[in-house]
Amino acid sequence: MKLDRVAVIGGGPGGLYAARLLKLSNPNAEITVYEQSSPDTTFGFGVGLASRTQRNLRQADAASLDAIVAQSYSHEMSMQVGESIARLAHGDLLAVARTSLLSVLQEQARDAGVRLEFGERREPGDLDVDLVIASDGINSATRTADPGFGTDITTGTGLYLWCGTDFALASAIFVPVTTEHGTFVAHAYPYAPDRSTFLIETDLDTWHRAGFDVTTAATDPTDSDEASLRYLESAFADTLQEHRLIGNRTRWMQFRTVKCRKWSVDNVVLLGDAAHTAHYSIGSGTKLAMEDAIALDAALASAATVGEALTEYERVRRPAVEHLQQIAVRSEQWWESFPQRMNLPVEQLMVAYMTRAGKVGLERFLESAPEVAWKGIASYAKVPADSEVPVDVSRWILSRPIEHGGRSFPDRFAPSDLREDPTTTVVSVDVESAWNEKATAIVDESRASSTVWLTGSGERDHVLTRLDVAERMMRSTGALVVVDVPEEWMPDAVAGLVGARTHLVSVGR
Repeated sequence: MKLDRVAVIGGGPGGLYAARLLKLSNPNAEITVYEQSSPDTTFGFGVGLASRTQRNLRQADAASLDAIVAQSYSHEMSMQVGESIARLAHGDLLAVARTSLLSVLQEQARDAGVRLEFGERREPGDLDVDLVIASDGINSATRTADPGFGTDITTGTGLYLWCGTDFALASAIFVPVTTEHGTFVAHAYPYAPDRSTFLIETDLDTWHRAGFDVTTAATDPTDSDEASLRYLESAFADTLQEHRLIGNRTRWMQFRTVKCRKWSVDNVVLLGDAAHTAHYSIGSGTKLAMEDAIALDAALASAATVGEALTEYERVRRPAVEHLQQIAVRSEQWWESFPQRMNLPVEQLMVAYMTRAGKVGLERFLESAPEVAWKGIASYAKVPADSEVPVDVSRWILSRPIEHGGRSFPDRFAPSDLREDPTTTVVSVDVESAWNEKATAIVDESRASSTVWLTGSGERDHVLTRLDVAERMMRSTGALVVVDVPEEWMPDAVAGLVGARTHLVSVGR
């Protein structure tokens, strides 16, 4: 399909990347990016690029990725609880300053022949073009102005803020700190030789007890919450090595998940956060926006009309985005309940983290990080960390004995007669989330039971939710917890056992 004129509203990474790709595919087209801010205005600190994202970007446009990599900073990953640290040797993790990323993508867009216009807001209706790409962020004015997109926005229960510091951490790190008011968890990573991103989150009760509801209300929206920054600077002094926390309109927020019934209306198409968001714990919104751009460019190249292309773009891209959003919700809920798991040995906690949403299986994690994964498995099994790794790890995990409430079991398979025991409460779990009111009621009602057997649909998403509910029960009741798992989803059950999400499993129901 031949494009003559394309307008991109929003000069963030997604919009700039989409403009470059489309110009490379349509050399004679007039493509313009309209950004209401100045070229060097940006908020945030570093942007992470995982290995899979790098592969996707390289396949789409190797030249721009090379330019990004040249400005990036490589790092590994670790988790710390108290004095214990678990390290993952992921040398393919990169991060880049958001300012540097924007500068690179602006240059790459100009080099391809894209025109960049700054300092003025444009509306789709004012533009006489074949296609309007709205990449104007989570607060997209384009999306908000048109009910045809069918927008649905939900808000998480936890709170978080983005800040930075003026030195490079040794690696990306997840580290909790407990103060007199409650627990705060930092997700931090280096993105330059003298800079690191610090994302810090907490629960609503801790936020209130620390007085951050007051500091948030007292802070002008264009300023940073300096009272919170100084408090957190003190709380994370060890990790910060006495460096200061730096703000950039840094304020406490609750994560918003954006979903749209339609991604395009007429010749206007949404891209990136304007169309969808996924919790930051599974990857950056920048990554999703740039991968959207790749899919949109491919659809436009193969379709006969703009309408057909936008339909194809959504058909191809939506399933992947919805899958990531589903994973992201589980990850978001895992982090919001993170303080409940701090009793686990750090390597076992790392296993729980890696397998938290079903995206990474235990076997894959063991293959990629054998030392950390095995130490976590050994902690679960209560065997020395230097024990020999069995050939069939999953079967070995299921074979481990357990004692609970004065009862002994030779392995992790629940005996069939346990289900019929009069002291066992069988519960069919039919909830969308393990953390909603209905799930909370299920957990509360199980407190008087000595054994709770959770059953329900055999679909994988339902199995994962049962394991989440089971974990809540394990941590808040004294019950022995059993989860029904179909044979095909036994890898999830094995990960759940090691991650301390259930005591026993039952196969085949």
